Amino acid sequence: MKKPQDRDRQGAYRDESGRTLADYPRPSVAVDTAVLTVEGGRLCVLLVRGPDGGEGLPGTFLHPGETLADASLRALRDKAQVEGLAPHQLKVFDDPDRDSRGWVLSVAHLDAVRAALIPLTDRSSLVPVDECPPLAYDHTAIIAHAAAVLRDGYRRLPDPWRLLESGEEGVTIRDLRLLHEQVLGERLVPDTFRRTMLPGLRGTGRVRRGSRGKPAELYRIDRR
Repeated sequence: MKKPQDRDRQGAYRDESGRTLADYPRPSVAVDTAVLTVEGGRLCVLLVRGPDGGEGLPGTFLHPGETLADASLRALRDKAQVEGLAPHQLKVFDDPDRDSRGWVLSVAHLDAVRAALIPLTDRSSLVPVDECPPLAYDHTAIIAHAAAVLRDGYRRLPDPWRLLESGEEGVTIRDLRLLHEQVLGERLVPDTFRRTMLPGLRGTGRVRRGSRGKPAELYRIDRR
């Protein structure tokens, strides 16, 4: 008797109902990447303009033999001329009606970098995440989820995505607070912020002297 999940005489896999993989409809797989940064004092996302004039995230369809990470990097390079990033897989968006062209799953990715590392072209722009125009497919939902994930990290840890250029001297608590306020889009209570962030900082033993007020202690962010 033929057992479930046996292979037939041609070596094709069959499941317990006797079907091969080719008997099931297969969705297309897309990769869309939300690249976030701080520009003009606000959390922004990189958008690209397509051939039809509509705006959306840099995205592409997965090619045969290609990894999702490679597809994300290819889309960033080909559609936004952005290289040198390392996007993190974020979430699968699988609403069957998300794409009017057909059944398409999107594996969303996220990266966050300093704005200076994002070269803009005549087909790309940085737009505040809370003021995006109407976008293709469900890219608005992808951006909202990416921003929520990023902001959650900034509520708990000092600059987890390295958006602050710290240099050799280190950073002050105020430097960090101003960045976190820009990422979160809200004012933070200085004393509460300091208590939350201090466990992730290491003192340098140095201070920064300004023209007014007492010298500010300099810290290194503990990346362990």
